[in-house]
Amino acid sequence: MTTELATLGGGCFWCLEAVFEQLRGVERVVSGYAGGVVDHPTYEQVCGGRTGHAEVVQ
Repeated sequence: MTTELATLGGGCFWCLEAVFEQLRGVERVVSGYAGGVVDHPTYEQVCGGRTGHAEVVQ
């Protein structure tokens, strides 16, 4: 079986994570950040709009 990887953004990653974890065929869901200008940002920095990152799941 071939495994594929997708990175998806759509608002709050906690909400996305909950939905994708329930889909058949999804082996694992990992939350994180994409883009941005700050190395290793905190959740508070990203949510505050100070880093340019988007919340994503893989």
